[in-house]
Amino acid sequence: MPIRTILAPIDGTEAAWPVLDAAFTVGCDLPAHIDVLHVRADSKNAVPLLGEGMSGAMIEEMIDLAEKEASGRAKSARDMFDDLRGRHSVPIAETAPGPDGASVTWIEETGREDEVTAQRGRLADLIVIARPTPEMDVTSRMTLNAAIRETGRPVLVVPPEPPQSLGRKVAVAWNGSAEAARAVRLAMDVISRAEEVSVLTVEGERTSGARAAEFAAYLAWHGITARIRTLEYAERFAGEELLKACGDMGADLLVMGAYTQSRVRQLILGGVTRHVLEVAELPVVMAR
Repeated sequence: MPIRTILAPIDGTEAAWPVLDAAFTVGCDLPAHIDVLHVRADSKNAVPLLGEGMSGAMIEEMIDLAEKEASGRAKSARDMFDDLRGRHSVPIAETAPGPDGASVTWIEETGREDEVTAQRGRLADLIVIARPTPEMDVTSRMTLNAAIRETGRPVLVVPPEPPQSLGRKVAVAWNGSAEAARAVRLAMDVISRAEEVSVLTVEGERTSGARAAEFAAYLAWHGITARIRTLEYAERFAGEELLKACGDMGADLLVMGAYTQSRVRQLILGGVTRHVLEVAELPVVMAR
């Protein structure tokens, strides 16, 4: 599937820098149009129970403080946008069709970031979001979860440290699931441009190593030559070994299906998706 539009939600914190940089890098390489989205928190939501044990003056003060914080984040987000747009020399285009190369639009809305991202994400070919860290607030995790679970689109999860390269050495985690197949289909535009593609399969009770050869044969019909690597480890450590293999081969992008296990198995075994979202040091394209 060709990637022509990219959505990059940013919150105005330091975590937004690698997200914007990755969005511009991918957008310029493809090329594609980038919608940079900042969602201002509604200051009225700062007081969940209006009047419950609070005076009018206290409520007004809380709303005022929330509004100042929202304005500060909005200004910070716009400054980041202007800075990186200038560095990447990407022109602004408000309507389609844009220029022959990459283009960008600034979008600012008020509401809940997860809800707005889900709504706009359904009309994007790729969503770029920061990987959650312990320092981030719960809103960031909710936004990522909404992007993966509620849009039906591929999500590029960017680590805190910006990568030196992105999409030149691609690793595809293949377990034969519908989620993995969807991730590959939606990310094929990126996979086909890679200089090197590797298929990683963790062999266990639910996945056969033979699936990797079948998938490599499928890629060959698309003109993609892929190397095969089968990882024979216990399922509980599949996520850890998957990321280790990516590091060993110098991969700068991992493509994988998200939440392919049931919720019960994720609770018991931890889940590959959860592990990757917690510790991955390379960008990851996920789809569900």
